[in-house]
Amino acid sequence: MPDYHDDLRLAHVLADAADSTTMERFKALDLKVETKPDMTPVSEADKAAEELIRGSLQRTRPRDAVLGEEFGSEGSGPRRWVVDPVDGTKNYVRGVPVWATLIALMERGEGGDRPVVGVVSAPALGRRWWAAEGLGAYTGRSLSSATRLAVSRVSRLSDASFAYSSLSGWEERGKLNGFLDLTRACWRTRGYGDFWPYMMVAEGSVDICAEPELSLWDMAANAVIVQEAGGRFTGLDGVPGPNSGDAAASNGLLHGAMLDYLRS
Repeated sequence: MPDYHDDLRLAHVLADAADSTTMERFKALDLKVETKPDMTPVSEADKAAEELIRGSLQRTRPRDAVLGEEFGSEGSGPRRWVVDPVDGTKNYVRGVPVWATLIALMERGEGGDRPVVGVVSAPALGRRWWAAEGLGAYTGRSLSSATRLAVSRVSRLSDASFAYSSLSGWEERGKLNGFLDLTRACWRTRGYGDFWPYMMVAEGSVDICAEPELSLWDMAANAVIVQEAGGRFTGLDGVPGPNSGDAAASNGLLHGAMLDYLRS
């Protein structure tokens, strides 16, 4: 099995630099915010953090490709870094601390591209999560000060906590009825949104979560962390990994039952 220790250390260095950039402008009264063609916001911090990460990767991993939310795809080859500089930009620009930089390394194999390293860093929350294939998933302040993550063992939906982002996306895709039926079947539901539900699945504090429309940079880092914590990460089609354009994550025991509702 490949050794991803060096790549994981690099991802932490990149996250440290991004944290400094994003926190410097968080809640700034003169923060510049634009609207992208898809009508979502982008701040100067999004762009600055991605530029910083891309520059570092050019110096340290010049042969690797890069895909980022703000500046697209660059390079080619079997290894590709996937970056969301600020996941939760709407929170960021409103001063809500639930946002994070997502950094993943994907590697090409027989079954297609899969995430092998992931770091999710939420500096306004004082939290960071990370994982590498075969090395497990962790949370903590640093590589040397960390707690290993493990998903829950809840095996019935009636005992499960379900996290989601919003109702509108499910309604737009004609899946609202199945989504609502799932919420009724669960013990507890909360709309945490963005990266956080996936990290809570990995921690075992939430049992299932799902979103109906996502991009690769929203999912790649989350996927490897959930999987290395012992959970499952698929599309709503049940295909493993972050390549389906939507996502469902669970402790594994509840995955089939969750998908049955969301497919209806």
